[in-house]
Amino acid sequence: MPSLKHRIIKHIKQSGPMNIASYMGWALLDPTQGYYPTRDPLGVDGDFITAPEISQMFGELLGIWLLQSWRAMGAPKRVELVEYGPGRGIMMGDILRTACMDAAFLSAIHVSLIETSSALEAKQAEQLAECGVPVTWVASLDDVPKGPTLVIGNEYLDCLPIRQFVMKDRFAGRAGWHERMVDIHPDNPNKLVYTISESPISTVDQNLLPRDIPDAKNDDLIEVSAGLGQLADTLAHRFAQDLGAALFIDYGPGETEFGDSFQALQKHKKVYPLDAPGEADLTARVDFAAFAKELERDGLIVYGPCPQGQYLSRMGIEVRAVALTKSAPDAKEKIARQLHRLTHADEMGTLFKAIAVQSTTLPAPIGFSTK
Repeated sequence: MPSLKHRIIKHIKQSGPMNIASYMGWALLDPTQGYYPTRDPLGVDGDFITAPEISQMFGELLGIWLLQSWRAMGAPKRVELVEYGPGRGIMMGDILRTACMDAAFLSAIHVSLIETSSALEAKQAEQLAECGVPVTWVASLDDVPKGPTLVIGNEYLDCLPIRQFVMKDRFAGRAGWHERMVDIHPDNPNKLVYTISESPISTVDQNLLPRDIPDAKNDDLIEVSAGLGQLADTLAHRFAQDLGAALFIDYGPGETEFGDSFQALQKHKKVYPLDAPGEADLTARVDFAAFAKELERDGLIVYGPCPQGQYLSRMGIEVRAVALTKSAPDAKEKIARQLHRLTHADEMGTLFKAIAVQSTTLPAPIGFSTK
């Protein structure tokens, strides 16, 4: 079988340059050669490590947030607990262990996991085999049974496909934006390169741009994720029918910024995103401001974004670290390193943000300042 890269090159030869979102779709989700369906990318031996794999404290505190959100709903006898991009199932395992603090909460939980990787699905099934609650795998939130719903997602938003637009005529306003595309190198038919569309983007695509976009200079680049808007619509539809609360944690700025953040990670190192599609993880920073505005336009109440370090401190991570140290004194230095990595400004504490969204009738969630 031809490599995924050569299949992409063939497609470009036939159909012309593809946008970044299409390239990400090919590279990450191709059923036979895409990154997610064919491998386990997590851990020391993978391409990156996420917060739940750094420390159990992360998932435990999210478990407390979910418990309090369930209580705020009136402690329904059944609640759908949905996780987007559940990795190896480690975070969900930590959440469910924390749920044991309240037997009624544990018995109410029905877990649904939204996963695109068959390799990771197998790891999740193994990790959660004896978790004590029903677990099913679904393709989307629409497949989850109706009823009160809690949604969680860690480092999920950053893998949603993006498009990149470059300003070429700042005096033309929104009509001055052109799209950054993926094309074949003019002197090397086996190499993929970036190119800029000759024509400005259509009026339809102009509507994808943030409404409060900063004034752009020529050659400024902005990233737009249609997936964020689609997720906002999905959550709004769900939470309009049933009580719901969602919490997402990911990396990105609190306000819309210009600049190219599209990156590829392979074996914990950055590589050129177009070199080996299907063999590296592709992500881009999350535009939390744009996501929040989409959610609010859909009628939901948004809290945050809040820096991860601040959020975890409000949730009591330092207290939890002390308790763990008392029960395992030999692990004191390890626990201190984990705490530092999750909360310090030079590590994940500032770059990563937490954002919560809820049905309009629910009280403000813990961990976030009220507006």
